Amino acid sequence: MDIEAIRSGKLKQLAGADLEDEDLSGSDLQGINLTGANLVGTNFKGTTLAHAQLDGAKLVGACCIGTDLRANLLGANLMQANLTEADLRGGNLRGANLMQATLTQATLAGAFLSGANLTGVDLQGVDLRGADLRGANLMKANLHGANLSQADLQGALLNDANLEEADLRDANLSGADLMGANLLCADLEGANLSGVNLVGACVVGTILA
Repeated sequence: MDIEAIRSGKLKQLAGADLEDEDLSGSDLQGINLTGANLVGTNFKGTTLAHAQLDGAKLVGACCIGTDLRANLLGANLMQANLTEADLRGGNLRGANLMQATLTQATLAGAFLSGANLTGVDLQGVDLRGADLRGANLMKANLHGANLSQADLQGALLNDANLEEADLRDANLSGADLMGANLLCADLEGANLSGVNLVGACVVGTILA
């Protein structure tokens, strides 16, 4: 595989390519087609992947620090990927696997995460405003101080999740499971709480009006 040709942006059609552990940091790969590609351990630090096709790609353990990932990641495997400070605004991550991924200071505003697996993921302080999280698995996720205002969490699994001081104003939590969740001092003003399971949840100081 001609890595320099890829880095220069000359190669755009790389569906199914094997780029495991390659260094593509700092490259402009805007609009590249990496559908189903093997990107395990690949270094994308500071890379531009806006509008890229990464559907079904394997990004296990990939380094995506500061990466522009406003891309199509439908069903992608991002397990253990480092997405620190990554830009995922409006990205399509429907059905993606983000277990054990690092998302510190990442931006996910308006992202499509319906059906995504975010079990136990650290999303502390992450921007998820207006994100589509319908049916997403957020069990035991750390959402301390996260911005989930106007997010759609219909039917989401939030069992034992930490939502302390989270902003959930005007969020749609219809049918969500919050059993055992920590909602200490969370703001749910204007949120849709119809059919929500709050059994065993901590609602001390929580704004529910």
